[in-house]
Order: sequence, then C-alpha cells, then structure tokens
Amino acid sequence: MGASYYQFCPVAKAMELLDERWTLLIVRELLAGSERFNEVRRGVPRMSPTLLAKRLNQLVRAGIVEKRDDRYVLTPAGEELRPVAEALAVWGVRWIGELGELDLDPKLLLWDMRRNVDSGAVPEGRTVLLFRFPDVPPANRRWWLVVTADNVDVCDHDPGHEVSVTVTAPLRAMIEIWRGDLAWADALRAGTVEVEGPERLRRGVPTWFTLPPYAGVPRPHQMGESA
Repeated sequence: MGASYYQFCPVAKAMELLDERWTLLIVRELLAGSERFNEVRRGVPRMSPTLLAKRLNQLVRAGIVEKRDDRYVLTPAGEELRPVAEALAVWGVRWIGELGELDLDPKLLLWDMRRNVDSGAVPEGRTVLLFRFPDVPPANRRWWLVVTADNVDVCDHDPGHEVSVTVTAPLRAMIEIWRGDLAWADALRAGTVEVEGPERLRRGVPTWFTLPPYAGVPRPHQMGESA
C-alpha cells in the first residue's frame, strides 16, 4: 500500500492503493484480459519487471488480484474497478485531449489493436497486416499483426509470413483513428493513411477492428461546450 493520507474518506483510502505509479495501469491491463506477467508487461513496456512484480504482489495482498499458477486474475473486488477505469478513460479522452510526441508509442498502439481484432470480420486462414510508420525511428517503424482463427500476435520483426495488407500512416494519425478523433474513411480519402493489397482486403481493413469504447465519446466541441 502507498503512504496513508490519514483520512477516513473512502476516496482517500482507495487512493492509498491505487494512486501509486503504474498501479491503475496494471489494473487496466488485467481488465483488458491480460493475465500472465509478460502479457501485462507488454501493456506497460516502460515499467521495469522488478517494479511490475512488486505492484502485482501489492495487488494480491490487497485482495484485488489472485495468483493462480502463472496467471494473475482479478477478484470480485478487482472487477468492481472496471467502471472506475472506464469512467477515467471517458473523462481522459474528453477533457485531456492533447497528446505529446512522447505519448505516441507504436508498441502500445499495436498491442491495443491486437486485442480489438474482430475475428469474425477477418478472412479465414492466416491474415498478416504490416503497419509502417515512416515518421518513427527505424527500429520501431515496422510492426506486424498476425491473425489466425484462434490467436492474434504482434511482432516487431518480420514473422516470415506473406503480408496480406500493408498500412502506411504517420503514427499520430493512426493513434487518432484508434482514439476516435479521425475516421478511417476521412484518413483514406485524404491520403493520410494508405492501404496496399488486394482490393477486397484493402476495403475490409477498417472493419477488422473494433475501436475501444472511449473512441465514441463526444468531445467538448461536439457537445456545444468549450473545453
């Protein structure tokens, strides 16, 4: 647990656990379906493994998470944090809209896209999407999503399979699409995003992903209010 606020207020008591750095982001990953240590770590790549292990152990001791062999599973208390995390996401996308350059991480983008693939919309068999971000340093410029009937994998190196579709875009534009700030159709029409591959696959790409729930949150200018 973090340092005590020495207040009986339940918000203060909850924040003694949740406001430690990274803790709520770990809960976010667990709520999104990650269970194994390395899965959680891919969602918080800037966090050291040692600190991640420490925070997970704190959540276990607090009764938020249960350790089952090599899996970390949310308890009922942990699951009750789902509406809290969802409300924070809605508030953040509505009122904290500015993204700095350091906030633009292709690894996190592809990891989130991976878990939002609509397997029913992707063609049968193996589908390989190559994402190219020309404005990103060479080491992080190319990412592959390998989609099969029972698995979706993210690769930062060529997995050796034939590429079905190549998507080329500035990283910021792709993140804006994912956050709901830019429509696929508008980005394609403007040439901001380019998709290469057979026509039936090119047309299908936007339908292969289910945008995160917060992507549909109205922004202040859409609500007739000023930020």
